[in-house]
Amino acid sequence: MRLTNGAFCGAAVLVLAACAGEAQAPRQPAPGDVVATVGGAPITLAEVDEPALKQSAGNFGSLTLAQALYEARRAALEDIVSNRLLEQEAKSRGTDKATLAKTEITDKVVAPTEIDVAAWYKANPARVSGAPLDQVAGPIRSLLTQERTQAAQTRFIDSLKARTAVKIMLDPPRIEVAEAGRPAIGPAGAPIEVIEFSDFQCPFCLRSYPTVKQVMTTYGNKIRFVYRHFPLPNHPNARPAAEAAACAADQGKFWEYHDRLFENQSKLADADLKQHAAALGLDAAKFNACFDQKAFSKDVTDDVQAGQEAGVSGTPAFFINGRPLSGAQPFEAFKRVIDEELARK
Repeated sequence: MRLTNGAFCGAAVLVLAACAGEAQAPRQPAPGDVVATVGGAPITLAEVDEPALKQSAGNFGSLTLAQALYEARRAALEDIVSNRLLEQEAKSRGTDKATLAKTEITDKVVAPTEIDVAAWYKANPARVSGAPLDQVAGPIRSLLTQERTQAAQTRFIDSLKARTAVKIMLDPPRIEVAEAGRPAIGPAGAPIEVIEFSDFQCPFCLRSYPTVKQVMTTYGNKIRFVYRHFPLPNHPNARPAAEAAACAADQGKFWEYHDRLFENQSKLADADLKQHAAALGLDAAKFNACFDQKAFSKDVTDDVQAGQEAGVSGTPAFFINGRPLSGAQPFEAFKRVIDEELARK
C-alpha cells in the first residue's frame, strides 16, 4: 500500500510540487567551483554532481530543468556536508561513523506505538485511499519510523553545524514575481520578500496558515509578506472568496478578512462571505455592492495569470526572494530558505 504525499493541492500531487516558470539564469558554475565549505575544507561542484546527476528526472515532478538540477545538487550537497560532519565528529571521539550514527541517531528514535499508528491513520484519511487500518498499519509504522529517524538525524547534524563553520555557496535559480500592489505585511525594504499564491478553499492552504503566522512572528520586520490569489477551478467557492477578500481590502480590512476566511473555511458561500464582512465591521452596503458587481474580478484573474506564468499549478505556492517553495511545507522548510537568504544579505 503506497501512502500519498498529500502536501500539495492542485491538478496533481507530487513529492516535489510543480513550478514551471522561467527561472533567472545565474552564472553557470564550473566543475572546479567551490560550492560549500565545512570547517574551511572545500566541496566542489564536481563532487556534488557525481551523485546528483545520477538521480532520475522523475524524482522532481514538473519542476523546471533549472530548478530540478538545483534540487538534485542541493540534496547531494547536504549529504556530502552531513557525511563530512559525521566523519569529523567520529574521528574526534575516536570511533567510526557507523557507531556514531547508531549512538546519536538510531538509538534515540522512539518506535511508533499502536496509538501513534492509529492517530496518524485517523488524521490522514486521504493518504490511505480508504484502506482499513490493519491493511496499512505496517506502511504507516515504517513511515513514522522513517520520519522520526530523519528528524533525529537533522537534529544531530544541526548540532554539529552549530560547532563547525559550514558555508553553502550554491546559487539557486529564482523566478521573478511582482508584488503588483497586492495586500502586504512588513516593510517594503525588508531583506526577505515572501509572495504567496493561495486559495481560501484549499485544505493545504489552511494547513499552511499557522505556519505563515509562525514565520512572520519569528522574523518580524525582516519579512515582507504579499498575498496573491490563485483560486483553483475545482474549488467552487474559492473565486468568490478571493473577490470578497479584495472587496475587504478596498476597505482596509484584507488581513482581518483573510484570517476569518481561513478560520471558517467551511463557511464560504456567498451569504457567508457577506456575513463575515458585516461581523468585521465593514460597510455592509459598500461591501455587498462591490461583491455583487465583481468589482475586483480582473485583479483575481491577473493574479492567476501571474501565478501561471511563474509556474504555479496548485496551492499554496510561495516565492521567497524568488525561490519557489510549493505545498504545505513545515516551518523548517521556510526557515532553511529564509536563513540562507539572510546570510546572503
